Amino acid sequence: MQRKTLVHDECPIARSLERVGEWWSILIMRDALQGLRRFEEFSRSLDIAPNMLTRRLNSLVEAGLLERQPYSQRPLRYQYVPTARGEDFRVVLMAFVAWGNRHYAPEGESVQIVERATGRPVRPMMADLVDGRPVPLEQCTVQAGPRASDGIRQRMQTLQALETEREA
Repeated sequence: MQRKTLVHDECPIARSLERVGEWWSILIMRDALQGLRRFEEFSRSLDIAPNMLTRRLNSLVEAGLLERQPYSQRPLRYQYVPTARGEDFRVVLMAFVAWGNRHYAPEGESVQIVERATGRPVRPMMADLVDGRPVPLEQCTVQAGPRASDGIRQRMQTLQALETEREA
């Protein structure tokens, strides 16, 4: 049975999950953004079967998150380097760290998000695009964008009505 594809779905979450929704892909991106580059490094870090690692690396290259670059000509060997799109995935991983620490680390944080220069703990947050002021996450919501279809607009209106009803 063929798996449904979400590539053409209008929802940005669905489209993103099509590219990185498989958990090995997220762990490979975690390692790539922490500096791992070579097949053997990913294999050792993740203890993943070689055929699965090959498939996941190829899919991340195809999705534009990693770039395959040769590092040896004889024999020809490649390293995998995050692209600008891949670097942008860092914020998703940071959100995962914060969420996981908050909800699934009763023994305490094994990994923290810190400012590189000071080592002081930080948390992911939203910022106003116009003036840069921080906006608490609980004050944020989603709405239909300028290119939304009628279906998305209807869905957003329904969700906003439910949100308003719950707040009342």
